[in-house]
Amino acid sequence: MGVALPGSLSPSSCSAFKDCPLAFKLAYLDRLPEPPSPAASKGTLVHRALELLMCRPPLGRTLDAALADLEQAAVELTDDPEFAGLELTPDERHEFHADAARLVERYFELEDPTRVRPIGLELKLTAKVGKVTLRGIIDRLEIADDGEWVVTDYKTGSVPSEQREQARLAGVHIYALLCEQMLGRRPARVQLLYLSRPEAIIARPSEQSLAGVARRTDALWSAIERACAVDDFRPRTGPLCEYCAFRPYCPAYGGDPAEARELLGPGTVISPTLPLAGVVG
Repeated sequence: MGVALPGSLSPSSCSAFKDCPLAFKLAYLDRLPEPPSPAASKGTLVHRALELLMCRPPLGRTLDAALADLEQAAVELTDDPEFAGLELTPDERHEFHADAARLVERYFELEDPTRVRPIGLELKLTAKVGKVTLRGIIDRLEIADDGEWVVTDYKTGSVPSEQREQARLAGVHIYALLCEQMLGRRPARVQLLYLSRPEAIIARPSEQSLAGVARRTDALWSAIERACAVDDFRPRTGPLCEYCAFRPYCPAYGGDPAEARELLGPGTVISPTLPLAGVVG
Protein backbone atom coordinates (compact mmCIF):
# COMPACT_ATOMS: atom_id res chain seq x y z
CA MET A 1 0.00 0.00 0.00
CA GLY A 2 1.38 3.39 -0.96
CA VAL A 3 1.50 6.70 0.85
CA ALA A 4 0.46 10.19 -0.23
CA LEU A 5 2.91 12.33 -2.14
CA PRO A 6 4.15 15.53 -0.54
CA GLY A 7 2.45 18.65 -1.79
CA SER A 8 5.73 20.44 -2.41
CA LEU A 9 9.48 20.20 -1.93
CA SER A 10 11.88 22.60 -0.26
CA PRO A 11 15.70 22.62 -0.40
CA SER A 12 15.80 20.92 3.00
CA SER A 13 13.34 18.17 2.03
CA CYS A 14 15.19 17.57 -1.25
CA SER A 15 18.41 17.19 0.70
CA ALA A 16 16.71 14.93 3.26
CA PHE A 17 15.47 12.48 0.62
CA LYS A 18 18.90 12.29 -1.01
CA ASP A 19 20.58 11.77 2.36
CA CYS A 20 18.13 9.16 3.68
CA PRO A 21 14.72 8.27 2.20
CA LEU A 22 13.53 6.81 5.53
CA ALA A 23 14.33 9.98 7.48
CA PHE A 24 12.58 11.96 4.73
CA LYS A 25 9.43 9.86 5.12
CA LEU A 26 9.35 10.14 8.91
CA ALA A 27 9.97 13.90 8.92
CA TYR A 28 8.14 15.15 5.82
CA LEU A 29 5.40 12.59 5.15
CA ASP A 30 4.59 11.20 8.59
CA ARG A 31 5.27 14.63 10.10
CA LEU A 32 6.87 13.17 13.20
CA PRO A 33 8.31 15.80 15.53
CA GLU A 34 12.02 15.83 16.28
CA PRO A 35 13.26 16.79 19.76
CA PRO A 36 14.65 20.32 20.06
CA SER A 37 18.31 20.57 19.09
CA PRO A 38 20.64 23.19 20.60
CA ALA A 39 22.38 23.58 17.23
CA ALA A 40 19.14 24.11 15.28
CA SER A 41 17.69 26.41 17.96
CA LYS A 42 20.88 28.47 18.00
CA GLY A 43 20.59 28.83 14.24
CA THR A 44 17.01 30.08 14.57
CA LEU A 45 18.10 32.60 17.21
CA VAL A 46 20.99 33.98 15.15
CA HIS A 47 18.88 34.15 11.97
CA ARG A 48 16.26 36.20 13.80
CA ALA A 49 18.92 38.54 15.23
CA LEU A 50 20.37 39.18 11.75
CA GLU A 51 16.89 39.73 10.34
CA LEU A 52 16.28 42.38 13.02
CA LEU A 53 19.66 43.94 12.25
CA MET A 54 18.78 44.27 8.56
CA CYS A 55 15.53 46.02 9.51
CA ARG A 56 17.60 48.88 10.98
CA PRO A 57 18.74 51.88 8.94
CA PRO A 58 22.12 51.11 7.32
CA LEU A 59 24.21 53.30 9.63
CA GLY A 60 22.52 51.75 12.66
CA ARG A 61 23.75 48.23 11.83
CA THR A 62 26.60 48.15 14.36
CA LEU A 63 27.92 45.24 16.38
CA ASP A 64 26.34 46.65 19.54
CA ALA A 65 23.02 46.90 17.72
CA ALA A 66 23.36 43.30 16.49
CA LEU A 67 24.00 42.03 20.02
CA ALA A 68 20.98 44.00 21.23
CA ASP A 69 18.96 42.37 18.45
CA LEU A 70 20.22 38.99 19.62
CA GLU A 71 18.87 39.74 23.10
CA GLN A 72 15.54 40.80 21.62
CA ALA A 73 15.40 37.61 19.55
CA ALA A 74 16.05 35.55 22.68
CA VAL A 75 13.12 37.24 24.45
CA GLU A 76 10.83 36.73 21.44
CA LEU A 77 11.66 33.02 21.27
CA THR A 78 11.59 32.24 25.01
CA ASP A 79 8.29 30.36 24.90
CA ASP A 80 8.83 28.78 21.49
CA PRO A 81 8.81 24.96 21.85
CA GLU A 82 12.11 24.83 19.98
CA PHE A 83 13.69 26.70 22.90
CA ALA A 84 11.48 25.84 25.85
CA GLY A 85 12.11 22.14 25.24
CA LEU A 86 15.90 22.32 25.27
CA GLU A 87 16.17 21.61 29.03
CA LEU A 88 19.59 23.23 29.39
CA THR A 89 21.38 23.64 32.70
CA PRO A 90 22.23 27.23 33.70
CA ASP A 91 25.84 26.68 32.54
CA GLU A 92 24.70 25.15 29.25
CA ARG A 93 22.27 28.02 28.69
CA HIS A 94 25.03 30.55 29.31
CA GLU A 95 27.30 28.79 26.80
CA PHE A 96 24.41 28.54 24.32
CA HIS A 97 23.92 32.32 24.32
CA ALA A 98 27.68 32.99 24.34
CA ASP A 99 28.05 30.82 21.22
CA ALA A 100 25.20 32.69 19.54
CA ALA A 101 26.88 36.01 20.34
CA ARG A 102 30.16 34.76 18.84
CA LEU A 103 28.35 33.82 15.63
CA VAL A 104 26.82 37.28 15.41
CA GLU A 105 30.23 38.87 16.00
CA ARG A 106 31.81 36.76 13.26
CA TYR A 107 29.15 37.88 10.82
CA PHE A 108 30.83 41.30 10.86
CA GLU A 109 34.04 39.68 9.60
CA LEU A 110 32.25 38.56 6.44
CA GLU A 111 30.68 41.79 5.25
CA ASP A 112 29.88 45.38 6.15
CA PRO A 113 26.14 45.37 6.96
CA THR A 114 25.89 49.13 6.37
CA ARG A 115 26.42 48.46 2.65
CA VAL A 116 23.70 45.80 2.34
CA ARG A 117 20.51 46.90 0.58
CA PRO A 118 17.91 44.22 1.37
CA ILE A 119 14.72 44.03 -0.66
CA GLY A 120 13.43 40.87 1.01
CA LEU A 121 14.00 39.24 4.41
CA GLU A 122 12.75 35.74 5.27
CA LEU A 123 11.15 35.87 1.82
CA LYS A 124 8.73 33.00 1.12
CA LEU A 125 8.63 31.87 -2.51
CA THR A 126 6.69 29.06 -4.21
CA ALA A 127 6.69 28.10 -7.89
CA LYS A 128 5.73 25.19 -10.10
CA VAL A 129 8.82 23.80 -11.83
CA GLY A 130 7.95 20.96 -14.17
CA LYS A 131 5.97 18.42 -12.17
CA VAL A 132 7.14 19.77 -8.82
CA THR A 133 5.96 22.61 -6.62
CA LEU A 134 9.10 24.10 -5.09
CA ARG A 135 9.04 26.32 -2.03
CA GLY A 136 11.66 28.04 0.03
CA ILE A 137 12.39 30.83 2.47
CA ILE A 138 15.25 33.10 1.46
CA ASP A 139 17.12 34.61 4.40
CA ARG A 140 17.98 37.74 2.43
CA LEU A 141 17.46 39.05 -1.09
CA GLU A 142 19.40 42.24 -1.80
CA ILE A 143 20.54 44.62 -4.51
CA ALA A 144 24.32 44.75 -4.94
CA ASP A 145 26.30 47.90 -5.76
CA ASP A 146 26.18 46.99 -9.45
CA GLY A 147 22.38 46.74 -9.37
CA GLU A 148 22.31 42.95 -9.57
CA TRP A 149 20.30 40.74 -7.20
CA VAL A 150 22.05 38.59 -4.59
CA VAL A 151 20.58 35.72 -2.54
CA THR A 152 22.22 35.30 0.87
CA ASP A 153 21.78 32.29 3.15
CA TYR A 154 23.20 32.38 6.69
CA LYS A 155 24.70 29.16 8.02
CA THR A 156 25.52 28.63 11.70
CA GLY A 157 26.88 25.09 11.41
CA SER A 158 30.34 23.96 10.40
CA VAL A 159 31.71 24.56 6.92
CA PRO A 160 30.97 21.44 4.82
CA SER A 161 33.38 19.24 2.96
CA GLU A 162 33.78 19.89 -0.77
CA GLN A 163 31.23 17.18 -1.56
CA ARG A 164 28.69 18.53 0.92
CA GLU A 165 29.42 22.08 -0.27
CA GLN A 166 27.93 21.25 -3.67
CA ALA A 167 24.83 19.86 -1.96
CA ARG A 168 24.42 23.06 0.07
CA LEU A 169 24.87 25.20 -3.04
CA ALA A 170 22.16 23.14 -4.74
CA GLY A 171 19.77 24.55 -2.15
CA VAL A 172 20.56 28.20 -2.89
CA HIS A 173 20.40 27.48 -6.62
CA ILE A 174 16.80 26.42 -5.94
CA TYR A 175 16.27 29.85 -4.36
CA ALA A 176 17.70 31.45 -7.50
CA LEU A 177 15.31 29.42 -9.65
CA LEU A 178 12.37 30.47 -7.46
CA CYS A 179 13.37 34.12 -7.87
CA GLU A 180 13.48 33.73 -11.63
CA GLN A 181 10.14 31.92 -11.73
CA MET A 182 8.24 34.16 -9.29
CA LEU A 183 9.95 37.53 -9.55
CA GLY A 184 11.04 37.39 -13.18
CA ARG A 185 14.73 37.96 -12.50
CA ARG A 186 17.69 35.65 -12.00
CA PRO A 187 20.03 36.62 -9.13
CA ALA A 188 23.58 37.26 -10.29
CA ARG A 189 25.02 35.66 -7.17
CA VAL A 190 24.03 33.25 -4.42
CA GLN A 191 26.13 33.05 -1.29
CA LEU A 192 26.33 30.95 1.84
CA LEU A 193 27.73 32.89 4.79
CA TYR A 194 29.20 30.40 7.27
CA LEU A 195 29.41 32.31 10.54
CA SER A 196 31.32 29.65 12.47
CA ARG A 197 34.55 30.01 10.48
CA PRO A 198 33.69 32.66 9.14
CA GLU A 199 33.72 31.88 5.42
CA ALA A 200 31.62 32.73 2.35
CA ILE A 201 30.85 30.22 -0.39
CA ILE A 202 29.67 31.98 -3.54
CA ALA A 203 28.18 30.74 -6.82
CA ARG A 204 26.87 32.52 -9.90
CA PRO A 205 23.65 31.02 -11.31
CA SER A 206 23.39 30.71 -15.08
CA GLU A 207 20.67 29.61 -17.45
CA GLN A 208 22.46 26.27 -17.70
CA SER A 209 22.82 25.81 -13.93
CA LEU A 210 19.16 26.62 -13.26
CA ALA A 211 18.07 24.25 -16.05
CA GLY A 212 20.18 21.62 -14.29
CA VAL A 213 18.38 22.34 -11.00
CA ALA A 214 15.03 21.85 -12.74
CA ARG A 215 16.16 18.53 -14.29
CA ARG A 216 17.58 17.18 -11.04
CA THR A 217 14.50 18.23 -9.09
CA ASP A 218 12.27 16.53 -11.64
CA ALA A 219 14.33 13.33 -11.36
CA LEU A 220 14.18 13.52 -7.56
CA TRP A 221 10.41 13.92 -7.71
CA SER A 222 10.16 10.82 -9.90
CA ALA A 223 12.16 8.88 -7.30
CA ILE A 224 9.84 10.13 -4.54
CA GLU A 225 6.80 9.14 -6.62
CA ARG A 226 8.18 5.59 -6.96
CA ALA A 227 8.92 5.37 -3.25
CA CYS A 228 5.46 6.65 -2.30
CA ALA A 229 3.70 4.29 -4.71
CA VAL A 230 4.93 1.21 -2.84
CA ASP A 231 5.85 2.80 0.53
CA ASP A 232 9.51 1.88 0.04
CA PHE A 233 11.75 4.30 1.92
CA ARG A 234 14.98 2.56 2.77
CA PRO A 235 17.53 3.98 5.20
CA ARG A 236 20.84 5.23 3.87
CA THR A 237 23.55 5.11 6.50
CA GLY A 238 26.37 7.59 6.73
CA PRO A 239 28.03 10.18 8.96
CA LEU A 240 24.75 12.08 9.42
CA CYS A 241 23.21 9.09 11.23
CA GLU A 242 25.00 10.18 14.40
CA TYR A 243 22.83 13.31 14.52
CA CYS A 244 19.55 11.79 13.33
CA ALA A 245 16.65 11.97 15.78
CA PHE A 246 15.09 8.90 14.13
CA ARG A 247 18.10 6.61 14.58
CA PRO A 248 16.44 4.60 17.43
CA TYR A 249 13.71 3.62 14.95
CA CYS A 250 15.98 2.84 12.01
CA PRO A 251 16.19 -0.83 10.91
CA ALA A 252 19.86 -0.28 10.03
CA TYR A 253 20.42 0.09 13.77
CA GLY A 254 17.95 -2.55 14.93
CA GLY A 255 14.93 -0.25 15.25
CA ASP A 256 11.36 -0.41 13.93
CA PRO A 257 10.11 2.62 11.92
CA ALA A 258 6.50 1.86 12.93
CA GLU A 259 7.37 2.60 16.55
CA ALA A 260 8.47 6.12 15.62
CA ARG A 261 4.82 7.15 15.79
CA GLU A 262 5.23 7.27 19.55
CA LEU A 263 6.95 10.60 18.93
CA LEU A 264 3.48 12.03 18.34
CA GLY A 265 2.90 11.75 22.10
CA PRO A 266 0.73 9.87 24.61
CA GLY A 267 -2.29 8.09 23.23
CA THR A 268 -0.75 7.43 19.84
CA VAL A 269 -1.74 4.10 18.33
CA ILE A 270 1.33 2.53 16.73
CA SER A 271 -0.15 0.86 13.67
CA PRO A 272 -0.01 1.29 9.90
CA THR A 273 -2.14 4.20 8.68
CA LEU A 274 -4.21 4.55 5.54
CA PRO A 275 -2.80 6.77 2.80
CA LEU A 276 -3.82 10.38 3.30
CA ALA A 277 -5.78 12.08 0.57
CA GLY A 278 -4.76 15.56 1.74
CA VAL A 279 -1.67 17.50 0.83
CA VAL A 280 1.41 17.39 3.02
CA GLY A 281 4.41 19.71 2.65
